[in-house]
Amino acid sequence: MTQTKTILIIGTYDTKADELAFIETVIREQGGHAISLDVSVLGDTRHPVSHSKHDVAAAAGASIAEVIASGDENTAMALMARGACALALRLHEQEAFDGMIALGGSMGTDLALDVALTLPLGVPKYIVSTVAFSAIIAPERLPSDVQMILWAGGLYGLNALCISTLAQAAGAVLGAARAARPPSPARPLIGITSLGNACLRYMKILKPELEARGYEVAIFHSTGMGGRAFEALAGSGQLVMVFDLCLQEFNNGLFGSIINSGATRLESAGAAGVPQIVAPGAADLVDWPTWAPLPESFQNRPRHVHNKLISSLTINAEERAYVAREIAVRLNGAKGPVHMLMPLHGVEAWDCPGEVAHAPDDLARFYAALRSSLGPHVSRTELHCHINAPAFAQAALAVFDAWVAEGIVPKTAATGPLRSTA
Repeated sequence: MTQTKTILIIGTYDTKADELAFIETVIREQGGHAISLDVSVLGDTRHPVSHSKHDVAAAAGASIAEVIASGDENTAMALMARGACALALRLHEQEAFDGMIALGGSMGTDLALDVALTLPLGVPKYIVSTVAFSAIIAPERLPSDVQMILWAGGLYGLNALCISTLAQAAGAVLGAARAARPPSPARPLIGITSLGNACLRYMKILKPELEARGYEVAIFHSTGMGGRAFEALAGSGQLVMVFDLCLQEFNNGLFGSIINSGATRLESAGAAGVPQIVAPGAADLVDWPTWAPLPESFQNRPRHVHNKLISSLTINAEERAYVAREIAVRLNGAKGPVHMLMPLHGVEAWDCPGEVAHAPDDLARFYAALRSSLGPHVSRTELHCHINAPAFAQAALAVFDAWVAEGIVPKTAATGPLRSTA
C-alpha cells in the first residue's frame, strides 16, 4: 500500500469540477497522485488542470474555436475524444500515469470508452457513468478490462449518494493501479474459445497438453465480452496462435442478440496473420437473454435455459447454412494459416440423441454449406466424432503439433514428442 501511483482523471471540468476535484482529493488522501485532463468544450473551469481543453483540441489537430465551429455537440465531442485518446496514449507511453478514471453522462461516457479502448490491456480503466451497464453501449465499445460504476444521483453537483459512489470509485482505481500486473507471459500465449463444461469440454484435454508442451493457455468464455477480449489480444499480436473452437457468440451477432462480441468477431486473428484452428462449437445455437422477449422469428424454437440470464435457442437448417457461409467469408479473408475441424456427430452437449438441439439433417446442411464456401487455402479435417469426444481434442493437437514442426507456431524449450496426458 506504500506504492505511489498516479491516476489520470478525465472529465468536463466546466460542468463537473466539484465531482472531479473530489475524486482527486480522495486519491491524494489515499496516498496517490493525480493528473487531470479537461475535455470541456464551451465552458472554462475554475479548477486548475494538468492538461487543458486547449491541449486536448491541439492533440486532435484543432483549436477549441474549430471544435466549437465543427457542427454540433456530437462532432465537437468526437474531436475532443480524438484528442483525448491521442494525449492519453502519449502520456501512457511516457509512463505519466498508472490508471485512468473518467466521469460522465452519455457524452462523457462515449468519450471515456474511446480513451479506454486506446489504452492497452492491463492499465486499470474505471468509468463512473450515468449509463453504466446500459444496453445502449454496444459490445464493441467496451474494452475487455474496463470497470464501470453507476453514477447514481450524481448529476449536477455533489450530494451524499454521489460522494459515496465517487469515493469508492477513486479507491478502486488507485487500488487497482497498486495491484495491477500487466500481462507479460514468460511463455508463448495461446488462446482458446469455449463455453463451460456443461456444453463444451475439449479444453480439459487441450489445456494440460499445451502446457506440457511449454505454452501458456488462456481460455475465453464465449458469451460476448470473452470474445471481445479474445479478439483484442489476437488482433494485437499477443497470441501466438488460437484455437477458436466456439462460435456461438458469432451467431449471436449475426442474429441480433445483445450477447455478442461485436462486428469483428472471427476477423481479428486472421487480419493479424495469427494461425487459427477453428471449429463450429455451438454454432447451432443463438443465445438470448432469458428475461427478454423473443423476436417473432425465434418463437417456439427448442431451447436450453441455462439460467436466468441466458437461454440457448436452436437455429434451423437454412439459418445454419447462412452461418456456415458467413464463417467462410471471415476465414477466407485470413492472412495467416487456417485449419477447420469439422466434428460430424455433434457440435455441443445438447447436440446429441435425445437432447434439445439434436438435428442431424440440419447439421449436415451446415457442413455442406461450409464445404462449398471455404476457400482452397483453408485446410480442413472431417472427424467422425462429437466435438466433446477425446478424438476431437487429439485431432486439434495433431494439427497444432504439425504447425510447430513446420515453424508456423513458435517452438518452446519443452516442445517435442510427448506422451499424451489425455
